Amino acid sequence: MNAGNLKGIICNNSFDTFTDNPYYCAPMSTTRLPKTVEPYRLAASGEHLEGSVTLSAMPRIVDVIGRQEVECHVVMTFDLDEQRQHYIEGSLAADVEMPCQRCLQPMPVHLESTFLLGMVTSDALAATLPARYEPVLVEDEHLDLLPVVEDELLLTLPQVVYHDEADCAVSRDSLQSGDEAEQETPARADNPFSVLRSLKDH
Repeated sequence: MNAGNLKGIICNNSFDTFTDNPYYCAPMSTTRLPKTVEPYRLAASGEHLEGSVTLSAMPRIVDVIGRQEVECHVVMTFDLDEQRQHYIEGSLAADVEMPCQRCLQPMPVHLESTFLLGMVTSDALAATLPARYEPVLVEDEHLDLLPVVEDELLLTLPQVVYHDEADCAVSRDSLQSGDEAEQETPARADNPFSVLRSLKDH
């Protein structure tokens, strides 16, 4: 993925403190953000990040729903709680297409989720997080946002989706009739053997 797949703005009242940092852009800029941020620094200043990520840049998402050139809108707030735990509170939303499990035709699916991530620097620290947090591992003071968003999207994807019956090319009755036919087929296949057994009994 290149930096162009993640775009957005970082907003707070003290943004000028970051003007010399290559990881940030000017307020209200249309410049696309690099994929990497310094989350502990953002949390120390209570920063708010809002932007979009292209779903086609997420290989695990592509594996599940195919390549779709749509945007996932992401909002993240970086902060510290009363116990000085650094965290990311966020939400995401995206409109994708997934196959209906009745007719196998694509249908629109709205994905929406909120998340609360506790920043840690090791698996040992992750085990000590309060239960309300999901751990997110920060290495070398930097965090790649794309895998974070991708993880949350994967958790949001429904296992199966169906059209409303009125909009589906295959009715529920048709599916039930097909299931009944499949259940009857083995019985019909056994009939010749039943005849042979009855002949032997005579």
